[in-house]
Amino acid sequence: MAGVIAVAHRGDPYRARENTLASFRSAIAAGADAIELDVRLSADGVPVVVHDATLKRLWGHDLPVAGLTARRIAELTGGGVPTLAEALAVTAPVRTLIDLPERGSATALATLPVVRAADAEGRVYYCGDAAALRAVRAADAAAEIALTWKRAARPRDSLLAEVRPRWLNYRFGLITRDTVERARADGYHIAAWTADSRRTMRRLLALGVTAITTNRVSALRALLTTTEA
Repeated sequence: MAGVIAVAHRGDPYRARENTLASFRSAIAAGADAIELDVRLSADGVPVVVHDATLKRLWGHDLPVAGLTARRIAELTGGGVPTLAEALAVTAPVRTLIDLPERGSATALATLPVVRAADAEGRVYYCGDAAALRAVRAADAAAEIALTWKRAARPRDSLLAEVRPRWLNYRFGLITRDTVERARADGYHIAAWTADSRRTMRRLLALGVTAITTNRVSALRALLTTTEA
């Protein structure tokens, strides 16, 4: 289907460790239209790119990201966890979807200046916790937001009015034809996450979604190429 955006979930994690510069480069080489990455705040207020609240799963250190300085995180991971500024430099050829998983406004408010300093406002958009997205919207009236949603019911009108998203970003299993049609009627693009099987990708394409987030961006790109041919 023409125009569907292939979003690489944390880069290309089956080929390189997730949320690393190597993973982002691999995803871009595989044909990603956008890179999704997760941002948390270090103890010294630096936005760093890591999904989990600790370094245990990926880096073997059962230590909280929020309790470590950015320099210490770099030391413990051999430079594997990049700062957001470093990541934005690498993802410059494509769009970047910044996921803000932490509740509250602190990470969001620290992220926005980094995006501005990288001159990346035109290619960055945001998803994540609703409180973080509220903070993004309050601080930047022009920010592009994909409202992450994990329920079958439509997002509340009050939340939509407050966040003013461009996208409704649904867990893939919740998306039906009615979901897509209602979103379109209301003027929203609809995105699905995180779809890894070709069967699921085909179903979502048939339903008419605008973007698919996947851990297997090369498989999605191949499917899109075949469908568009």
